Amino acid sequence: MLKTLKFNVKALFTMLVTTVMLGHYNTATAAVKTYAKQADGVRFTLDKGLMKIKVCQADIVQVKYTALNAFAPFNSLVVNNPFAGKVNFTVTEKGGNIIIKTDKLVISVNRKSNAITYLTTAGKVILAETEKGNKEMEAQTVAGIDTYSCSTSFNSPADEGLFGLGCHPTDSLSINYKGRNQDMAIKYMTGAIPVLLSTKGYGLMWDNYAASNFYGAAADNTQFKYVSESGKQVDYFFFYGPTFDHIIDLYRTATGKAPMFPKWSFGLFQSQDRYLSQQEIIGVKNNYRNANIPVDVIVQDWYYWDPLPIGSHIMKPERYPSPKALVDELHSANIHAMISIWPVFGKGTPNYDALNKMGGLTSITWDNVVTHTFDTYYDAHNPKARELYWDQARDSLIKRYGWDAWWVDQCEPDNGTLLDERRKANFSVGKGIDYFNTFSLEHSKGLYKGWRRDIPNKRAFFLIRQSFAGEQRNAATLWSSDIFCSFEAFKAQVPQGINACVSGIPYWTSDIGGYQYYWKAPDWSKPEFRELFTRWFQFGTFSPIFRIHGKGERAIFSNNWDEKTRDILIKYDKLRYRLLPYIYSLAGKVTQNNYTIMRSLAFDFRNDPKVYSIPDQYMFGPAFLVNPVTEQMYTGANVASGKHTREVYLPKAATWYDFWTGKKYEGGQTINPDVPIETMPLYVKAGSIVPMGPVVQYATEKPSSVIELRVYAGANGQFQVYEDANDTYGYEKGQFATFNITWNDQLHQLSISPVKGSFPGMLKQRTFNVVVVNGTHGSDSVPADHFDKTFKYSGSAVTVKL
Repeated sequence: MLKTLKFNVKALFTMLVTTVMLGHYNTATAAVKTYAKQADGVRFTLDKGLMKIKVCQADIVQVKYTALNAFAPFNSLVVNNPFAGKVNFTVTEKGGNIIIKTDKLVISVNRKSNAITYLTTAGKVILAETEKGNKEMEAQTVAGIDTYSCSTSFNSPADEGLFGLGCHPTDSLSINYKGRNQDMAIKYMTGAIPVLLSTKGYGLMWDNYAASNFYGAAADNTQFKYVSESGKQVDYFFFYGPTFDHIIDLYRTATGKAPMFPKWSFGLFQSQDRYLSQQEIIGVKNNYRNANIPVDVIVQDWYYWDPLPIGSHIMKPERYPSPKALVDELHSANIHAMISIWPVFGKGTPNYDALNKMGGLTSITWDNVVTHTFDTYYDAHNPKARELYWDQARDSLIKRYGWDAWWVDQCEPDNGTLLDERRKANFSVGKGIDYFNTFSLEHSKGLYKGWRRDIPNKRAFFLIRQSFAGEQRNAATLWSSDIFCSFEAFKAQVPQGINACVSGIPYWTSDIGGYQYYWKAPDWSKPEFRELFTRWFQFGTFSPIFRIHGKGERAIFSNNWDEKTRDILIKYDKLRYRLLPYIYSLAGKVTQNNYTIMRSLAFDFRNDPKVYSIPDQYMFGPAFLVNPVTEQMYTGANVASGKHTREVYLPKAATWYDFWTGKKYEGGQTINPDVPIETMPLYVKAGSIVPMGPVVQYATEKPSSVIELRVYAGANGQFQVYEDANDTYGYEKGQFATFNITWNDQLHQLSISPVKGSFPGMLKQRTFNVVVVNGTHGSDSVPADHFDKTFKYSGSAVTVKL
């Protein structure tokens, strides 16, 4: 991992904006001279350039514009759907506008300005480009390179909410991009994903890979604008929902589905910077298992190769006498093993020499702050270099020793001082300035391709420091990098995690507790850091991926925790494991239906404007309203203030249950619940059905043969349970099973559909213990003390009255 920052983030942001805005943008409009219908859309000849509107499907449209004489050849690295099928659409002209109609959209092009307006079939405006300056290219010089800036500009009404654009944990505590700007150049601590969703019911994705900026307050906050510093054409995709779920579905239709992760990856990851020996890792394993604390993964972080050069792919034998025995011993305890491998190579290693010989290294070197050497990035854009990189890691580490997952660290060529070096680099596909943001995407593509081919019966799991559009198809989980150990940094994690998932990347995680405290480990035994870790752990329990990591001993068994802290941590750890039937079913929905687990409130309450600017509340699946406590209340200065509550807005159009007490609340109100250190406010929407399993030590310890089925009455509800073999890719061949659980609130009746599908090892019978939550009955994280109904289910339809 990159362990130090030697730059001023604000200064770099200002410099980038200045560079992008060099030169005067010509606000003159380009009129349509002629147009022609083609098989896949309409091509326009303008008095200043060319434009193409491609109708990919009835609710997906691609727009390309160039000021040059012809469209340059362009192979999208993000969009992998060729959209080659025939789509029905008509083209007419009326009142100075060229009208393209599909079954779901009306696309109107103004002849005088070429401005595009997107409307519903009923004629309601969804989104409109600005009349002036809607699509522009301007010659400019950046880092000594002659190029063209490319921009698109749209009208934005005052009541619009804008979400997405990736993960930028050091930039802002806000969540709504209406009225604010965002640097979209991938750097240290950013995952700049150029996908934007609007509460007006549309999504946009810019297919440009240069360093870019989003301006959310253009023209006195009546417009927004996306500007890329380099390119030969404007290129964006429009998705029409109007729901956020459907927009994400369309985005992944264009860029690829997220594959299933293994079930163990939804349990707890135990990681630390850094475990120094084989024996230390075995000790971590023993401490968890001997204390009966649930855990599924132990991670070997960086510099296991020390003092050898980076890229040697050797675990130093003096400290790791038998890596294969290490991994085997973890497996024997039903713990999976993850290792960190970088895309950086030091001179003097066979791997460096082999890549250098075949032309697979870049000119980008990294000043290694540990070894004080200059180490070189390989060219992840080069298919042959990707293949060799994979072969080296496979044969030296991954397949040789049986590692289960890969921490893809430092997957952006930048430690804060390499921006111009990255622009000037020559990648196999072109100049670095035009591929500034796609290193991680191409790097993970090679890893996923190699893993699928050479380790075919073990699902891939990659933890990625950076991410770009389309990376979900490469089995990538975005993590928010080396965050500071503070409540301020923690507070920023919540909106960044939400917006990362709004951007179409379904799996996101943070270092629980933060990574470092002034470049060292904090004293975790101090009460203020215990409080920070406890609150972060509660949030991590309801993050898509659940990870402890950072400097200093912070495992749940650690002596740094007093008894009360440890009890709280174990309580939430066990709750995560009890919720695995719920969580794994949602993961199945991610893969099968392009679902989003960590959900901005705009997914489910888009028509409630009060949710647009709430940065620290989100839905976890369809049931849970999660409200992390991101302020320090029980240690430090806030103790004297006496503050002990956290404001929670309960969205309207729903009734809510306090998960811990069972108390009911009507939606549309703001409440201020007490938040003792053991409680993160957690509410469940009426109509929810939540399957909960037993407490287990690891995710696949027991098949879910006995399910506590919690029903939150007050509205009709439905939940689909998904199951498969927990690993392997049999599910891609249809080897999975689902069944629907339905609650009829008026009849107080629960129905379970017949099982659809099958897979090897599938349960033939199970027991459901039904709890209709009522006050304290069925509340809290522990198993209910009695049930409202118990019945057997053998895969045939069942209906019970409650």
